[in-house]
Order: sequence, then structure tokens, then C-alpha cells
Amino acid sequence: MKNIFSKLKLPKAKEKFSIGLDIGTQSIKCVKLKINNATELVSFEVEEGQLDPTEVLKKIKHAQDADLVNISFCGTSTVIRYVNFLKMNRAELRQALKFEAQKHIPFSLSEVNLDAEILKADLPENKMLVLIAALKKELIQQRFRSLENAGLRANIVDIDSLALINSFSFNYPKVEILGNKSICLLNIGASISNVNILDNGIPRLSRDIHSGGADFTKKLMDIFEVDFKVAEELKINPPQDKSDKIKAGVESVLTNLAAEIRTSFDYYESQNASSVVKIFLSGGGSKVSGLAEMLSIALGIPVELWGPFKKIEISEKIDLPKLNSFSGQFNIAVGLALR
Repeated sequence: MKNIFSKLKLPKAKEKFSIGLDIGTQSIKCVKLKINNATELVSFEVEEGQLDPTEVLKKIKHAQDADLVNISFCGTSTVIRYVNFLKMNRAELRQALKFEAQKHIPFSLSEVNLDAEILKADLPENKMLVLIAALKKELIQQRFRSLENAGLRANIVDIDSLALINSFSFNYPKVEILGNKSICLLNIGASISNVNILDNGIPRLSRDIHSGGADFTKKLMDIFEVDFKVAEELKINPPQDKSDKIKAGVESVLTNLAAEIRTSFDYYESQNASSVVKIFLSGGGSKVSGLAEMLSIALGIPVELWGPFKKIEISEKIDLPKLNSFSGQFNIAVGLALR
């Protein structure tokens, strides 16, 4: 998919490198891609824990020796809608967008940056499928100021879900997955999980759920009366003598998350003639021990972990063991760098 917020795109640097910067609530991930005939990962950065964002961003600027980055947002200040329009050209769509967007965006249009993309131009009854995206201007300006304080500038502004879809589409062309079946891309972050349903490779539903990996950690903190760091280790590498208790705690949190995911599936299936047949799982929350299997049982469909480097060459300078240990957490950053 192309950059949905084209209005916010500044002049491209005359470099053959692209940097994707994913700023989460408990981690900051950055990848630098070299994009020529092939796409190559030349460097990456990841910082976790209680962070000073400005200091981390300064460190990233120094390490990457660049000042232009692609960024994205998620949460309540972002909106993605998939809407059927009467068939029209792009110029006509631009004219109709503000009028149509008022029906679907829960903010005053003066508060947001708004853009749209035609996803499918040949629907029945002379219609086409359009993605409408909105992002609050206030949030954008706050992030711009944070970047400026670290000597960085935004080249492209996007939404997490769309960057995730971009990363997946690059690495997993639809012919390699399930053809014309509907699938879900589920990215579990620290505090927000992104649910995206694709039909025959085309996104049809995107939703942010306010639950994530930190909820599993907090549950284990309560059960074992330990601090956050210890609970994080317990959920990823559970010791055998505590495994049953940890699994029970994880499942209690997963019940609520799975119910929210099922609600999204039910809505999608009520609006479309297909059902979701598989989940592709990523994000820091996906590192919870046994989560993919538990989620598969809860929702009754296969769950597969995926990483963003399947079709990306890896520089010889890359620390492969470190990269592999964080692989599923770079999906959004890679999707941004691929813009």
C-alpha cells in the first residue's frame, strides 16, 4: 500500500536509505533499509523499558547518521474506515472525501489530517472500496516536537495498522498465504493490539484494542507479588515449577483479548461473505510463552507467528542472534521503512 498520509510527506531525501521508527509505550524500534534492486536491512535499534524518548531518539539519530524518519501512530486519535463509494476518479474522490468522511470520522474534520486510497475499483453496482484514514493534528504536532528535540524530522506519517499491512504484504504476497481467504494480522503491543482483516490481500477492517502485553505482565505481578521486570521474564521464560500458575494467569487475560478479537471477526463476517481462517501474530506481546497456541484454541483457528524479514536481505554487519530475538517486534518499523 502507498503512504496514506501523502499530504504530510515532505520532500524525499536524495539517499537510497529509508528509516522506519516505531515509538511504542514501552519500547522504541528503528530499522534502516537500503532500497535498490533488492531491499537490505543495514542496521536496527531497539530500546525497552522505562525510557526517556528524547534521549533514545538522539541515540538513534547518532547511530543511523540520518535525520529523516518515517513514523506512525495508533490508538484513539487515529481512525481507519473502509467505505464503499460510487465509482469515481481520484480528482472526484478528493472532492467527495470531506463530505463522506463526516459520516465516518468521530472528530471535527478541522482537527484531523485526512486522506484516502482506492483499494478496489471494480465492486458490483458501479462501486469501489475506499480506505479513509484520519489522524489528529495535535498528536502529529506533539510527535514532531519530540523528533525536533532530538534533531530528527518526519519524512512520512502513517498509522500503525497500515504500516503493519505494508510489511506483511511485502513479505507474504497473497499467493503465498491463503489465496482469496480472509486472514487476520494481529499485532500485540504493550498497551494496544492492532487487529487487521485482509480479504484476498486487500484490507477490509482495522481496529485497535486497548489491551496488550503489559496486561499479561501486570497479572503476573499480582499473582507472584513481583516487580514489572521479573514478571516480564516470567511470562516469556516461565520456570517449570511455576508454569501452570503462569499459564492460568495468561489465560485469564487472554480471555478478554480473545473476546474483543472475536467481536471484530463477528462484525466482519456479518458484513462479508467470508470468514477469517487464520491469524498471523506479531508484536512484543507475541513473545508470551504459549500465547499463539492458547489464542488458537480460544478462537478456533490456526495462529502463526511471523517476522518482517522474509524477503529482506540481511547485512553481514547485523547481529543475527539479537535480531532474531526481537524479530516479530520490528513489523511496524519495517512497514514504515518500506514506504
